Amino acid sequence: MSELSPSNFKRISMINWVLSLPLIVLFAWPYYYAAKLVGMGEALRYLGAFIFSLPFTLTIIHGHVTMALGSFHRLNYYQWLTERPFSFGLFYNDLLISTRFRLILLIVSLIFLPVGYLISI
Repeated sequence: MSELSPSNFKRISMINWVLSLPLIVLFAWPYYYAAKLVGMGEALRYLGAFIFSLPFTLTIIHGHVTMALGSFHRLNYYQWLTERPFSFGLFYNDLLISTRFRLILLIVSLIFLPVGYLISI
């Protein structure tokens, strides 16, 4: 079985979808409790925690794809996701694998911590 087969891509995609929610929860709780300590409102805590957890989750999932396929073949998987926007590639965008985008999300979430506190007052 080739690692570039559609069945392998489907398997990798399903594993990534299953891993997404636990990883988001795992990486969101530190931000949630930090926001709780500074007195941020409940809805803003959840929003900030979600934004904070996204770059870490995307990095782990990107690493999973790299380990499963290798760095040379992962672009074939991302191309396969792009061709299936209404099934396996539902929320996929090429921007998600960009390190710059993930760093911007992290910085935005950290800036949101004091701003969210000021909004909650």
